[in-house]
Amino acid sequence: MWSTVNNVLDAIDGFVWGVPLMVLILSGGVLLTCRLHLLQVRRLPLAFRWVFHNEKNSNGEVSSFAALMTALSATIGTGNIVGVATAVCAGGPGALFWMVLAAFFGMATKYSEALLAVKYRDIDKNGKTLGGPFYYIEKGMGQKWKFLAKLFAFFGVCVGLFGIGTFSQVNGIVSAVNNFFNPGGAEPVAIPGIGTYSYVTIAASLILAVVVALVVIGGLQRISKVASVIVPFMAITYFVFAILLILMNITKVPEAFREIVVGAFNPRAITGGIVGTMLVAMQKGIARGIFSNEAGLGSAPIAAAAAQTKEPVRQALVSMTGTFLDTIIICNLTGLSIVITGAWQVDGLEGVAVTTYAFQNGLPFPARFSAFILMICLIFFAFTTILGWDYYSERCLQYLTHGNNKAVHIFRWFYILAVFIGPYMTVSAVWTIADIFNGLMAIPNMIALFALNGVVAKETRDFFQAGKHLNAE
Repeated sequence: MWSTVNNVLDAIDGFVWGVPLMVLILSGGVLLTCRLHLLQVRRLPLAFRWVFHNEKNSNGEVSSFAALMTALSATIGTGNIVGVATAVCAGGPGALFWMVLAAFFGMATKYSEALLAVKYRDIDKNGKTLGGPFYYIEKGMGQKWKFLAKLFAFFGVCVGLFGIGTFSQVNGIVSAVNNFFNPGGAEPVAIPGIGTYSYVTIAASLILAVVVALVVIGGLQRISKVASVIVPFMAITYFVFAILLILMNITKVPEAFREIVVGAFNPRAITGGIVGTMLVAMQKGIARGIFSNEAGLGSAPIAAAAAQTKEPVRQALVSMTGTFLDTIIICNLTGLSIVITGAWQVDGLEGVAVTTYAFQNGLPFPARFSAFILMICLIFFAFTTILGWDYYSERCLQYLTHGNNKAVHIFRWFYILAVFIGPYMTVSAVWTIADIFNGLMAIPNMIALFALNGVVAKETRDFFQAGKHLNAE
């Protein structure tokens, strides 16, 4: 029976995360790029300038910078380290080309999502904000489409509680800690009815659950404060070591770029027939890029809606930088490190082990130290994703329950429980269901972006024609 259920779920997962969804998201990005006249290129310097300049006397709960950090806390996760390695191993170096291309168009998608989220958000008399795809579907498309808004919110709650927000991130953290401190699998402990685990795994799950509880119980303000400290720290740390790796192997960079470009269109020419066709490289690269930066999934605009701003376009530009930093910078550095060191070609390696090999063999440090640095980065990446997705899920639940705070408080404890039991979840069906919900979020969101692309174009045009970008500080 269970094998049949798993086969059905695998088929659904393959369809949801197959070519149709990727075409939907990528074509949306292409359309919005055209409607916005390459705004992600023309206005990127302005967007970065506004990241560190908050608006004065504006409605909202957190600063533009804090809103961006909250969004980045959810997007910069295991996908930046593990996902990129998986894409390169399965699709060859050419997967990086398609990953960057998807991110380029994804910047226009992320911009549009954030603009609509701020434009159609709700702000109550206490200054509390609620916004995201559920509101721009309901308000922008009309009440008859409210069912789509509810579907998105339902999927959002499920993704946070059962998917990318908890189980996958917790497993990433605990696996990294266990592999470093207990590589031989010593001192196993039998947990009746569950399985055998090391003391390191048990201790890590307890500590992680407690730390997550201390943050998420404090709500958005505490999450955004923690994210504003950890996200820049972890991103800069990873950036410095990845750049050092590339500089130490600078003579190999031209050949790596050649492999990436040639492999994007003719993978067999680079891999010798190991990974398959151009379609495989495209699929793996685009899918991992979307998974990493979440452009089109509709998650980041929930954080953007909480920003202290009067101008939707302004916050949209700030939010757009998230995709650039997440995929075009961080994911690309990971991928380049893997290609330069040849880690993707080492037999028997998969997932985080590929990136670990790259760091150990590409950096001028002892292998143990390089592995430690990567472990710390992975822990921080995954930890902040747990925090960010708690916030997203809570906002989705608030929409579904019409602002019922009691339901949100109960949800937080279930979320903490999911974090605690994450390392012990081994049922494949649970992971597959989570992956399905993650993909399903994108469908109502992309329908809304196609329907409201004219609103995005008009708001953008009016903002710049009126010269508001000259004094929007």
